[in-house]
Amino acid sequence: MNTILITILCCWFLSGFLMKFSDDEYDENSNKLMASILAIFSGILMGYLASNTIDASYIFLTIIIAGILSLKIDGIHHVISLIFFILTCVIFNFFTGPLLGLSLATLIICILAEYIDEIGNDNSKFYKNKFLKFFFDYRLTLEFTVLILALLGVYSSLTGFNIPYVHFIDFSVFIYFLTFDLGYIIAGVIFQKFRKNSVVS
Repeated sequence: MNTILITILCCWFLSGFLMKFSDDEYDENSNKLMASILAIFSGILMGYLASNTIDASYIFLTIIIAGILSLKIDGIHHVISLIFFILTCVIFNFFTGPLLGLSLATLIICILAEYIDEIGNDNSKFYKNKFLKFFFDYRLTLEFTVLILALLGVYSSLTGFNIPYVHFIDFSVFIYFLTFDLGYIIAGVIFQKFRKNSVVS
């Protein structure tokens, strides 16, 4: 495994890790300062990754836009993260590079998937069902959507298959996205563990 690949994986992992830790610091500890500091680094990492490839930009633009549409951008840390995301995108020429090559159809498909996840997450109506609770806790709608687009990308590379106006996603970005989610999940586990220990002590 080369240095570049390790760096990319670490950036995806840390962006998810810092995003979740920032949310928990804000929501659970009411620590706006720490949440904001973590949000700065999360926003920078997401902006950097989105500026490097079109496929990565689908993921991060989806998370941001779906969050806004579902009214989940509701804290100062979210605003700070968004500001640093935009600033980083400007620095790395996102708006004159990857943005110009985006497929609006693919972006809308991903946004709809993430919007479903945002509506289902922490929703008592869905949490009565164990399967739906698990499904939305781990926000699997977007994961399955990205997986399908990635598999179609593989199929397209082998057969030339295409869907007009839809851009398929490179399978490597699906792996990176799983790394992002892994960081997100691990951050939640670590946060809850430290929180329980602090309560006990």
